[in-house]
Amino acid sequence: MEILDILCSRYTTKTYDSTFHLSDKQLEDIKEMLRLCPSSINSQPWAFELIGDRETKSLLALHSYSNKERIEQASHLLVIYNYRDVATFEAERIATLSEGAQEFYRNKIASHGEATVLDWMRSQAYITLGVALTGLASMELDSTPMEGIDLEAYDQILHHDKYRPVLAIAIGKRSDDDSNQPTITPKQRRSEVFL
Repeated sequence: MEILDILCSRYTTKTYDSTFHLSDKQLEDIKEMLRLCPSSINSQPWAFELIGDRETKSLLALHSYSNKERIEQASHLLVIYNYRDVATFEAERIATLSEGAQEFYRNKIASHGEATVLDWMRSQAYITLGVALTGLASMELDSTPMEGIDLEAYDQILHHDKYRPVLAIAIGKRSDDDSNQPTITPKQRRSEVFL
């Protein structure tokens, strides 16, 4: 698919085909796509978890507001995490970078305090979100990005000592009767976006 075709056909899926399950090859391709995501100064302040078991998905769905049914129907739920604390992030990631990258981090990010570092790490997670949504569409998979989830509940359910959840994406195949697909509900995008 050409990139413009991909962007025209991808949309936020509202109803999934619950009989569809990602293949092992698709899962491996998704993992490699995420591993290759870009980040500022190559900081990679993230981890990912692909959740396919029905029990965990159902539990998370209870804490996902209007996305409950999407998570239950979709093949997998991708959870994007950031480092839980700055000290661990700095020891494991920043310390491995070039001196120039470390200097940028110290002077432009860390010098503004821990809250700024945590916000900056979260911004990097959104880069992975954009890559994932486009990459999944190029694989002819459907997705639903989710910021509106109860992050505290997700954290309690999935608890990882080093990482905390920040975003999630349902992944699968659209149901034929999903009324949000562009062939039924055409996309509406602003045309006056360039200054």
